[in-house]
Amino acid sequence: MHPVDTKQFSYDEAFSRTLGWITRDEQQRLKSRTVAIAGLGGVGGANAITLARLGVSKFRLCEFDEFDLPNFNRQFGSGVSSIGRLKAEVISERIMDINPEADINLRQTPLRPDDAEAFLKGADIYVDSIDFFALNVRRALFACARAKRIPALTTAPIGMGAAWIIFTPDGMSFEEYFSFEDGETERNFLRFAVGLAPCGLHLPHLVDSSHVDFNRRKVPSTPMGIVVSAGVASTEAMKLLLGRRSMRAAPWFHQFDPMGGGKVSRRAWFGGRNPLRQVKLRVVERKLRRQACQQTNGEAVLQS
Repeated sequence: MHPVDTKQFSYDEAFSRTLGWITRDEQQRLKSRTVAIAGLGGVGGANAITLARLGVSKFRLCEFDEFDLPNFNRQFGSGVSSIGRLKAEVISERIMDINPEADINLRQTPLRPDDAEAFLKGADIYVDSIDFFALNVRRALFACARAKRIPALTTAPIGMGAAWIIFTPDGMSFEEYFSFEDGETERNFLRFAVGLAPCGLHLPHLVDSSHVDFNRRKVPSTPMGIVVSAGVASTEAMKLLLGRRSMRAAPWFHQFDPMGGGKVSRRAWFGGRNPLRQVKLRVVERKLRRQACQQTNGEAVLQS
């Protein structure tokens, strides 16, 4: 990380334009709070930068990957000058450029489920930003956050918008809401995807579903979804850190779809055991099986 000149920096002046939406006392509370973010790729880098601009000054960050060309469409910090650079270093430099007084605890090796407790040590909130398919680590982090009574939230850039769910220590747990089975199975990925956005406001805008491939662990994304998701995540994180009451935690789920102009906030009774959720899972499974069959038949025709 390059050295930063702090002579011209003043925390109070740098973040003074936020005052009015928050009080001076709340600004100082944000300065003293610690936010843990696992994953600094798509939404994680955007979350970290947005929270830094809000005045959060203490971070526990984890990311081991490097920037590459496929990141250009959505990831903060990606560009020609950052190809091959570690995402953790680039995002940390951006944070320090915004707030030279920031305190960053940085991990640049992959998280394992057993690492959850050490990573969350001292955190006031966990903002989930790891790869969609890193489900075992995600489950461990949410379980550890609950055990340590740390509020946690997951936000997902979906289509041109975002879906999000808040988990508080005394509310419905991550496991109850999604009702996972053991392992990183395709069915668990579906449970996660359907649970994040049960109403599927984004689905009418998906013009080519062949790019959704859970087996190859690839799903499409947009820069708009990242920006919306970061705005939502940072707002909910701010409310949790400041004790604002205007939030609805799990079993409530939320989705905003700018493309269609839709917004939904509803309670998912019984979480992952909700009968309607089970019906939606079966419908999605059948659709994906048909899609896979059509793709296989098409490849067979091309090879014949």
